[in-house]
Amino acid sequence: MGTARAKRAAPLGRAPAPAADGARAPDDRRRLRAVGTRERILAAALESFAELGFDGASTRAISDRAGVNQGLITYHFASKLALWQAVVEQLFGELRDAFTERVRALEDADPATQLRLLIRHYVRFAAQRPELHRLMVQEGKHDGPRMQWLVDHHVRPLYELSTGLIAAAQAHGVAPKVPPVHLHYILIGAVAHLFVVAPECRRLTGQDPLSPESIEAHADAIVALLVGESAPAASRKETRR
Repeated sequence: MGTARAKRAAPLGRAPAPAADGARAPDDRRRLRAVGTRERILAAALESFAELGFDGASTRAISDRAGVNQGLITYHFASKLALWQAVVEQLFGELRDAFTERVRALEDADPATQLRLLIRHYVRFAAQRPELHRLMVQEGKHDGPRMQWLVDHHVRPLYELSTGLIAAAQAHGVAPKVPPVHLHYILIGAVAHLFVVAPECRRLTGQDPLSPESIEAHADAIVALLVGESAPAASRKETRR
């Protein structure tokens, strides 16, 4: 995966004196600008890859969306594929970060509680990051090297976590007794589709599916359908902490 070009290490010796009046040293300013540029490119690339797919998203269009020179994409990322991989790594890193602490905190909870609360957590993440589902649809419909890399590096661990939670909930009689693979994909579609087609929902219903109230109502509905119980309002507030 491409990385920013390595910069020559500063020689050992006395550290430079701080700039007067709290101003940043030139090297610090350059580093901050480079980080800011890289983040703008990643954000623009995520939107482009999610909307248009890998083949439809050109580096010129990504640089225009990011407001940077096209050559900076080559500077920060070795290739378009390296940029795509960096986007995927960042997006799934956000997903892992969002769930790691939550899963650890629920280790002692019963399977039904684990599944209910993690579904709610996933609904909130999907509302915040609808690009995840859009990108997965773009890549999942083609059997090629990118899809295979994506599954092997990022999707499979989440699938194993999801189906494990589903199987445990089924064993406790709180989830439908169907093959976990089907509930896994039903859950993904039920959670994410509303947020992916948010403009359609607004036009059709006059409601904003991305409002906090709609997001929580969506979580209530999915928990009720798949696990059979909707947590009371007080419990929902607690799970958002």
